[in-house]
Amino acid sequence: MSGGYDGILALGCVIRGETGHYDAVVEGVTQGLTEVNSRGIVPVIFGVLTTDTLVQALDRVGGKAGHKGVEGATTLYQMARLAGALPRIAGGAPS
Repeated sequence: MSGGYDGILALGCVIRGETGHYDAVVEGVTQGLTEVNSRGIVPVIFGVLTTDTLVQALDRVGGKAGHKGVEGATTLYQMARLAGALPRIAGGAPS
């Protein structure tokens, strides 16, 4: 693949009630990760929670909504394995 990394997992949380610049932060993170992902070098997984409250955030990291960090890591692992297998499946040389 890239020779250095098999993928990127961006984890974080932006809570609307905790910052006056919520929209700017969310937009910046989304645009930055989209830019990295558009290069197509390695899989990029967006694991940044955007919530209105701390309770919603906690519900998504081990509470009643599951654990979004574990889900992101699992997705990255699966995508990195798939990306590594694609050259073999297509009959090409690994990148």
